[in-house]
Amino acid sequence: MPRYARAEREALADLMLEVGPDAPTINEGWTARDLAAHLVVRERRPDAAGGILLPPLHGYAERVRLRVAARPWPELLDQVRRPPVWSPVSNPLTDELANTMEFFIHHEDVRRARPGWQPRDLPPGLAARLWKPVALLTRTRARRFPANLLVQAPGQGEVTAGRGGDRVRLVGSPGELVLFLSGRQRVARVQIDGPPALAERLRTAPLGL
Repeated sequence: MPRYARAEREALADLMLEVGPDAPTINEGWTARDLAAHLVVRERRPDAAGGILLPPLHGYAERVRLRVAARPWPELLDQVRRPPVWSPVSNPLTDELANTMEFFIHHEDVRRARPGWQPRDLPPGLAARLWKPVALLTRTRARRFPANLLVQAPGQGEVTAGRGGDRVRLVGSPGELVLFLSGRQRVARVQIDGPPALAERLRTAPLGL
């Protein structure tokens, strides 16, 4: 069975090694070092990882992340590359489910902050794996969108969300849709069809966590 999560993890670690800790990412205000620290906290600090999702714990999680970010760069990269087997999100039973999308997104966070980037031609299996969370992202991130939002990935399927009314159609490959629906609209190569005002609202909606 292909291990897409492992492949994306290795590719991200290799790219971070190449660009260095101060390289920008598409996450505003974050460097490669900040992103590496986020991943380490997510996998190795369950006491703080909840703050990534839960606002009341965000302050504590951020303080932990900043301490982790101060570690030597080679140590940080080694911890990104080699997650602990006890981690709830990175053990052999959960790795593919919990990390394929996570590491694909963060790999692109670094890739697409560099000049001259182009979308990758993803293996069909990885594209199919990334399509699976698109429905969940659509229904959770766009459930309040003030239109009938139709999200389509040619050859994979479609899903709808929103409050109804005018139709807006969002079309792209699974990887591009995952990026768009995780709040990275400005770098996602997608097509949006519908009333211009609604299309612009979708392009600028706060879809990320």
